[in-house]
Amino acid sequence: MAYVEGFVVPVPADAKQAYHDLARLTTDLFMDHGACRVAECWADDVPDGTVTDFKGAVQAKTGEIVVFSWVEWASRAARDAGMEAFLADPRMHRFPDPMPFEGQRMIHAGFEPIVDEANPAAMGYVDGFLIAVPKGNREAYRVMATKAAAVFQEHGATRIVEAWGDDVPAGKVTDFRRAVKAEPDEAVMFSWVEWPSRAARDAGNARVMADPRMQPGTNPMPFDGKRMIYGGFAPILDVAETAHA
Repeated sequence: MAYVEGFVVPVPADAKQAYHDLARLTTDLFMDHGACRVAECWADDVPDGTVTDFKGAVQAKTGEIVVFSWVEWASRAARDAGMEAFLADPRMHRFPDPMPFEGQRMIHAGFEPIVDEANPAAMGYVDGFLIAVPKGNREAYRVMATKAAAVFQEHGATRIVEAWGDDVPAGKVTDFRRAVKAEPDEAVMFSWVEWPSRAARDAGNARVMADPRMQPGTNPMPFDGKRMIYGGFAPILDVAETAHA
């Protein structure tokens, strides 16, 4: 995987099945047009933040749930061609009208992975992150994230992906840059940690936080942690290339 299209979507809680049905249709189109994997994850443990959070990122209303999702592609070129073919596909007419969410508040963008560490395993739970990082700190962030990924894997995580904002459009209502209050000299990171289950994630995160290698001052943070957005998500759809074939 060399490119990621990331999404954050506000969905009414009572529209979960309708959203899942739509995601199944869009996944078929993405996979038919070259995607390697599509994952859709429903908010499960998403805290309110003091400065930023997932709900604020998409201006979620009362009764709405945040969905954290992504599409993996072999390259930026594959993503560009695939998205163009996706939008032109005649099967688009099968999509429901109205959609089971407010599209104006959905945020999406293209990201270049700079860390992707994985142990083969099924994904049972996801921690999702959005982070604003000074552009000049890209290498410092990659080094820090690589070291942290090893610790997370030791404590049960099965995959850690850190993806650098590459094609991040400005939105009329919401967008990734506004989500993390990014400054002009900052890039947006779209990141996630995969776990076998919610229980494995809870136990693993506790061990990570207690690990001497992760204590404050051990790894200087090359970003403003107060604006980092994070939360736990339960997968409702996860389709990879081999499963779709």
